[in-house]
Amino acid sequence: MNSTPRKRFTKTLASIAGLALLAVPLAACGSDDESSDGGSSSSARPEPIASITDLSTDKGTTAVKLDGATLEALGGLGVEPTPFGTATIEDGSIIFPITGGNVTVFEKDAVPRYVVGQVQHEGSGLSLTAGGVTVTVGNFNVDPTVSLVYGDVAVDGKVAATSIPILRLDGRTLKTPTFDNGEAVLSGSGVFLTDGAATLLNDTFGVDALSGSTKIGVATITANIPA
Repeated sequence: MNSTPRKRFTKTLASIAGLALLAVPLAACGSDDESSDGGSSSSARPEPIASITDLSTDKGTTAVKLDGATLEALGGLGVEPTPFGTATIEDGSIIFPITGGNVTVFEKDAVPRYVVGQVQHEGSGLSLTAGGVTVTVGNFNVDPTVSLVYGDVAVDGKVAATSIPILRLDGRTLKTPTFDNGEAVLSGSGVFLTDGAATLLNDTFGVDALSGSTKIGVATITANIPA
């Protein structure tokens, strides 16, 4: 009986190591895709409809409306999700304060990637606890260019990995951005576990129910537009 937590912890570390190795190839793949657009595409790129060069003083938020079916499944597995740091949960959404980054938005379909930049969320995250083990993922960095969310992972309070791909975004469901009353709102992107993150959590909690198709929820990014 006493060996079970130790085995799970060992598998978790192995999963984290594998997940960390994915970070560089995935980022490079995004760069390769960008270059494949051709050198002339950047010179012909239209003017953005909004550009925020510094989100650190914006006081914006990224909210993820948690998927009900996934929450129910986690509850059935005995896994309890709770906000970490400055994150909060309101009306079924977990909300992460934006602490830095930049974002440029073009007309939808005007360019292959009409939302580019990065949106940082230092000091907040989500903790998952079951079987006496707590995995915390946080300090999220949303990179819409490659449709990935990177983050740090801690196991029982000890940092295990940094800046590894935790979540992937499905921009096909992103609604047309709105710009009203000094706010830019980008909503509708589906948020899913990466395959590596699913393996990590399965190994940690001794389950096999999570995968790269596990939907965490739907994201809404709200940022102030500079005057």
